[in-house]
Amino acid sequence: MKKLEMLMLGIVAIILFLFFTVRHLESQTGATKDNVLTIYNWGDYIDPALIKKFEKESGYKVSYETFDSNEAMFTKIQQGGTAYDITIPSEYMIQKMKKMKLLVPLDHKKIKGLEEIEPRFLNQPFDENNEYSIPYFWGTLGIVYNDQMVGKNPPEHWNDLWQEEYRNNLLLIDGAREIMGLSLNSLGYSLNAKNLSELERASEKLEKLTPNIKAIVADEIKMYMAQNEAAAAVTFSGEASEMMSNNEHLHYVIPPEASNLWFDNMVIPKTVKNIDGAYAFINFMLKAENAAQNAEYVGYATPNEKAKALLPKEVREDKQFYPEEKTLENLEVYQDLGKKWLGIYNDLFLQFKMYRK
Repeated sequence: MKKLEMLMLGIVAIILFLFFTVRHLESQTGATKDNVLTIYNWGDYIDPALIKKFEKESGYKVSYETFDSNEAMFTKIQQGGTAYDITIPSEYMIQKMKKMKLLVPLDHKKIKGLEEIEPRFLNQPFDENNEYSIPYFWGTLGIVYNDQMVGKNPPEHWNDLWQEEYRNNLLLIDGAREIMGLSLNSLGYSLNAKNLSELERASEKLEKLTPNIKAIVADEIKMYMAQNEAAAAVTFSGEASEMMSNNEHLHYVIPPEASNLWFDNMVIPKTVKNIDGAYAFINFMLKAENAAQNAEYVGYATPNEKAKALLPKEVREDKQFYPEEKTLENLEVYQDLGKKWLGIYNDLFLQFKMYRK
């Protein structure tokens, strides 16, 4: 019995030691349960200096995690295992998360700086009146090409990618919506098509593109294009901006017939534990100087009008990344296709990737 008592006392002593050790560490770092803000964002999608600045100004400590796809983010939020306070999904995923009741409606009385956002980026169909989301970045899907590796007629349209000169010299981003979408657009269809015959035609056309495809990749696409590994690539505008900063022979074009216009917005998910910290972060990122600093670091277009005015002239007047209204008119925003049609897109894209092997 005495041995059992001693054992119990030992366990209690260990628990107390661990408790006071944790409290000591919290007091040293300033991190407590109440002042930690947990952010879930795309990789390399914020200037790290801004996180430090936010911590210093607000007193909150940031716990920062990243995801590589909207779908991965959605699954993690839906499971609810981690108390994320802020996440930054794309428009069609915001639409889906609203339907699934995974987002907290925003109290606009607590938001400062929404008037800094260009009106055209507010009140979008995927979130009318910005009830759940605040614009963060926006951009397009297009073609990056190397002027040393293409002929006299660089690619301007999606159909140009099927030309013989791009044989084994084309990189594609690894995304079902993006690649199925460009094929649909090349045929004159919507990239949100819910017509089986149109999708099958787009899939058949993609199969004819396989001789030109060197690789289907994710983040590596930036390195490969910067190092002259391919003549052209299909990628997002911000990725293109980073590539171009590392290689003067690269250029970005948006096919004028049609392409994707996308939005990434800040939202507060249902997993939130630090609601005050979430609003503090949203307001911090709405400040013009912070939004401009972030845009310069990440390379994507800012929806913040005052922030855009703070950017270098050559950046804010670059029509590749801040396209004119007539270009935007032909672009489409991804819609939430629903489980059935998204499954069809994914299956056809997987079939395409397997076919090229």
